[in-house]
Amino acid sequence: MPKINGNEIRPGNVLEHNGGLWAAVKVDHVKPGKGGAFAQVEMKNLRNGSKLNERFRSADKVERVRLEQKDMQFLFESDGVLTFMDTETYDQVELPADLLGERRPFLQDGMTIVVEFHESEALNATVPQKVTCKIVETEPVVKGQTAANSFKPAILDNGVKVMVPPFVGQDEDIIVNTETMEYSERA
Repeated sequence: MPKINGNEIRPGNVLEHNGGLWAAVKVDHVKPGKGGAFAQVEMKNLRNGSKLNERFRSADKVERVRLEQKDMQFLFESDGVLTFMDTETYDQVELPADLLGERRPFLQDGMTIVVEFHESEALNATVPQKVTCKIVETEPVVKGQTAANSFKPAILDNGVKVMVPPFVGQDEDIIVNTETMEYSERA
């Protein structure tokens, strides 16, 4: 596995540190007036979700881990555990539902998502960046209301609230960006 210098750590990198696998969540490069520069790294453990703040000097060597990514199909959820299936081998993988956090409501039956593996252990799952949802409840469309920055609240079929432009009405399909949790476009 490749070793990288402490100043080469970027958000999203997966590192092997203190015998565990950690994802770099936030990286701040600090150059104090006295002493050498360092990277202040906020990390999240991929196995148990614990967080850690660590300082890495540029001379420190850290092991960077590459995760294998596989497209898998979402089957079902039971007791807080999500079950996914490899569409080629039909192998099933289970991951905790809280791994997806606030993006969990966007997971739909039969949806293909990316699951990340280290050796044969499933560690992480990511929902597609854009997901189509139906608006269940919103204010009616008002003719002539074309102000550029006026948005109105809408509740989606999965229970999530998003702000939508005034021209979007109830029972319409929209595309939501799951990274920013915002309206993207009409479907």
